[in-house]
Amino acid sequence: MDIARGRDGATVTVAQVPFDRGFWKVEWFVEKWSEEAVDFARRKLLNRGVTKVEHGYEAVETGEMTWDNRLQALVPKIIVRPGVVAIEKMVPSHVLRKLRILPEEEETRHGNLLLNEGIQEMWDLIIGVAATSAYNNANAQLGVGSNTSAAAATQTDLQDAGAVWVGMNAGYPTRTNQTVDFRSDFGSGSANFAWQEWGVRNGATRNKNMNRKVESLGTKSGGTWTLTASITIS
Repeated sequence: MDIARGRDGATVTVAQVPFDRGFWKVEWFVEKWSEEAVDFARRKLLNRGVTKVEHGYEAVETGEMTWDNRLQALVPKIIVRPGVVAIEKMVPSHVLRKLRILPEEEETRHGNLLLNEGIQEMWDLIIGVAATSAYNNANAQLGVGSNTSAAAATQTDLQDAGAVWVGMNAGYPTRTNQTVDFRSDFGSGSANFAWQEWGVRNGATRNKNMNRKVESLGTKSGGTWTLTASITIS
């Protein structure tokens, strides 16, 4: 209870309104392999006759139609299957790990700002509103940009017009208890600039940004950089 004085000098008791507190914790991890390390991996793979490796997912239309309960309409049936990538373009982090090539540098950052459109999208997914896309392996993307403008809840994208968005690595996102991990690889020719902002969204079409973080992660110039967003709610 708080004690206050009324206009006539009388003592007035003011009850504090109770409220619940939630806990939203985000940790960002980036693992960095240089272009020299990636070239070393390419040579090892080529010596084994490997020119393509599995990486991420691809959505493929089956030619059939299926009923969508959310849209209340028939839509093309789509299956999601593991994708492949030429090692000339990139060597994914899971391949580097299998070759026992460790990242040469690791960075950790904490925190983010939840964006209004991301909050609304998550609530819509929870209550089953139509025309929303889950933050799943087929849709979710991690993006990076070079803009240093302060994060604001009303923003609807990364602020760099040249920001790069990449889909999920195979097996991601994953959930362990109250924590969900999103992970994407940025290959040799991807996002080679100063990483100053990053976030999570649910695909290029729906493009509802969950959050945005502004802080330097260094400047990428080739190689493979792996970004992981680890989000805990309690």
